[in-house]
Amino acid sequence: MNQQVNVVSREQWGAAPARNKETLKGFAKKVVIHHTAVQGCKDLKECKSRLVSIQRGHMKEKGFDDIGYNFLVAGDGTVFEGRGWGVVGAHAKGNNHDSCGIAFMGNFNNDTPGKEAISSVKQMLQFGVCQSFLDPEFVLFGHRDLGSTECPGDKLYAVLPQLSNAK
Repeated sequence: MNQQVNVVSREQWGAAPARNKETLKGFAKKVVIHHTAVQGCKDLKECKSRLVSIQRGHMKEKGFDDIGYNFLVAGDGTVFEGRGWGVVGAHAKGNNHDSCGIAFMGNFNNDTPGKEAISSVKQMLQFGVCQSFLDPEFVLFGHRDLGSTECPGDKLYAVLPQLSNAK
């Protein structure tokens, strides 16, 4: 099944140019789910502003070459291009060269992710497999599975099995 997902491009949300861009060698074998751990956004204008802020923080404060995630998803299911498909991210130390990082926008320690966002990520995963960006046998992780962090928050971590069956 070839699920086409509408993605708001970097240009459309006002991304700064990446300082460097490293291509994955082959398709991603892991998908790592994150949350941005800041308040979610309610409309496109607010989401764009939040993305610019996240990218600025990643580049200036953390010293990353770009926003760390490959994609970000708003509560209404809107998908935003971060680094995009086939690009090495900066989202899960020691696991970036064979993975795709997808961040749900919001703090899911207490908030529950919406069905629209979950549905969009499922479609993204199916699209990634169909287009050979993701290994058909990819393994899905919460960020906490790969490092010492609360990410992606308890409420989002609890719904990861719903995303695992997206293959």
